[in-house]
Amino acid sequence: MNSWVNSAEILGSDLPLELSGTGNRRALLMDALREAVRSGRLAPGTRLPPYRSLAADLGLARNTVADAYAELVAEGWLAARQGSGTRVAERAAPVTPVHRARTPERVARPVHDLVQGQPDPSVFPRTAWLASARRALAAAPDDAFGPGDPHGRPELRRALAGYLARVRGVRASPERIVLCSGAAHGLRLLAEVVGGPWAAEEYGLPFHRGLLASHGVGTRPLGVDADGARVDGLTRHDRAVLLTPAHQFPTGGPLHPARRAAVVDWARATGGLVVEDDYDGEFRYDRQPVGAVQGLDPEHVVLVGSVSKSLSPALRIGWMVLPQRLVAPVVAAKGEREQFSSATEQLTLADFIESGAYDRQVRRMRQRHRRRRDQLVAALHARAPHVRVTGIAAGLHAVLELPPGTERSAVRAAAWQGLAVEGLGDYLHPGAENARLTARADASLVPHRDGLVVGYATPAESAYPEALDALCRSLPPVSPPPAPAPPQPPAAP
Repeated sequence: MNSWVNSAEILGSDLPLELSGTGNRRALLMDALREAVRSGRLAPGTRLPPYRSLAADLGLARNTVADAYAELVAEGWLAARQGSGTRVAERAAPVTPVHRARTPERVARPVHDLVQGQPDPSVFPRTAWLASARRALAAAPDDAFGPGDPHGRPELRRALAGYLARVRGVRASPERIVLCSGAAHGLRLLAEVVGGPWAAEEYGLPFHRGLLASHGVGTRPLGVDADGARVDGLTRHDRAVLLTPAHQFPTGGPLHPARRAAVVDWARATGGLVVEDDYDGEFRYDRQPVGAVQGLDPEHVVLVGSVSKSLSPALRIGWMVLPQRLVAPVVAAKGEREQFSSATEQLTLADFIESGAYDRQVRRMRQRHRRRRDQLVAALHARAPHVRVTGIAAGLHAVLELPPGTERSAVRAAAWQGLAVEGLGDYLHPGAENARLTARADASLVPHRDGLVVGYATPAESAYPEALDALCRSLPPVSPPPAPAPPQPPAAP
C-alpha cells in the first residue's frame, strides 16, 4: 500500500506523507510520522492536520488516525492542547559534535537528561486528575475556601490513612498525619521541632543534608553496606536518624530485617527518632513491596512521603505520619494558617486516591518504569557488558558501577555527549571518608566506589533510546589486564 497526502495548507510546507508496507495501518501511520519528525521534515511546533482530515486524505478510518495521534502524544512525539490542535512536540535538537576547543562546562544545556528523581512530566494523568478536580470542587465544603488548617484537609488525611495502611503497612489514624508541601518541607519542620544532631546514611541527597544544616542540625554519616545502613553506629547523642529503608538512596537495596528491628530498639532505648524517607515505596519490580518501618513502632518513627515521584513534583503535596507526641509541636511550627499546599489540590488528591485513579496511575507507571529499566539493562549488556548495574529491583534509578578512578571522566564524557547524568560520589556525605579512616577495620563495609546514578524515568518515550545511546558512548572501556611480569633470570648456581 502506498498513500500520499499533500498537507501544505496545514503544515505550511509541501510534505508528502508516505505509508509504505503491509500490516496494521495505525502502526504504518505512526512509523511515517515518527520518521517525518526524526528527519526534520516535521519541525517542532508544526501543527498537524485534524485527524478527520488526515483520515479522509489517506483513506483511513478516523479512529485509526485518532489512536495514532493519541499514542504518539503519550510517547512524546506529539503534543495536544485543547484549542490548538495536535502539534509536533518541542524537543531538544539532536546532539551535534562539539568543537574540541570547547570544554564540557561551556555546553550550556544538555540534550539528554538521565538525572534521577525527575519523572517524565508528559505522563501526568491530566484527564483523570481533571475528573477528580471537578468532583472534589463540586463536593467541597465551604470551609475549604477559607483560611487553611495547618494539619491539612481532613479529606486527604483520611484518604492517606487508608491508602498507606493498605499499601505500605503504616499504622496511623488521620489525626497523626500532617500535610506539607513535600518531603523537604517535612524535614524542615522536623529539624525545627526535634533539633540535632542527626545521623544519616553516608550516601544520600546532599540537598537534604544542606537543608538540615541550614536549620542548625548537623549530620554525621552511617556506613552503608549490602544490607543497608549500619545502624549499629547510632549513639545516645543522636537525636534522630534519617533513613531510606525501603530502597537505600542511591545505592539500592532494602534495609535488612534485623537492622530494621535494631533501629527501632535504638529509638526506644534512647528516645531518639527514626525519620523514614519513603521516597519511592510504591515502585517494586522483582520482589514484594517492603513495608514501612513505621509499622514496627508508630511512636518512634516518622514516615515522610510525597507524590513527587508517583504523580508530579509540581503538585507540592507531601505528608508526615507522626508519633502522637510530635503532632502538636509540628503543627505549631507550621503556623496558624496553611501557607504551602493548595486546599483544592488536597481535595483533588483525596478524590484521586479514593476513586482508585491513584492505584491505576501507580500500576501504569510501575509497568513503564520496569520497561525503561529493562531497556537500560539490555543496552548495557549489549554495549558495555563490563559495567555492573545495581539497585534495579525497585525505584526510578539505577547505579552503574565503574572501574576505580573513572567516575569523573565518565561524567565529563557524558557532558561532551550532551547528556546530564550524576556521579555516585556526588551523593557521598562529606564526612564519610574521615569516619572510615577513624573507624576500626571492618571487612563487611562496602568500599566507596565509582559509579553513575542513572534516572531512567526522566526522558520522554521518544527521547529515551537516544539518551541510552549517549550514555553507552560515555562509559569507560574495559580496563586492560595488567601487563605480565617480565621473566626473571635464572638464579646463579
